[in-house]
Amino acid sequence: MQKNVGNIDRYARIIIGLMAIGAGIVFKSWWGAFGVVPLVTAFVRWCPAYALFKFSTCKLFSQRDTCRPSSMGSQSAS
Repeated sequence: MQKNVGNIDRYARIIIGLMAIGAGIVFKSWWGAFGVVPLVTAFVRWCPAYALFKFSTCKLFSQRDTCRPSSMGSQSAS
């Protein structure tokens, strides 16, 4: 599963998810449970809708946001 959620998108999903859960608690509604979806996709950094449409926000906003794991041990000694 290749990551397709960039940092800015990730932070927005966390905020939206927490707001939806908070609204569900305040208004005593089960609609707040849908706030879990953006939270999960933010922490996993993979969105099934993005994968379906072959879309990614990893490199959309910044060169530093590559969604790739760091390659600390892959440098060769010269």
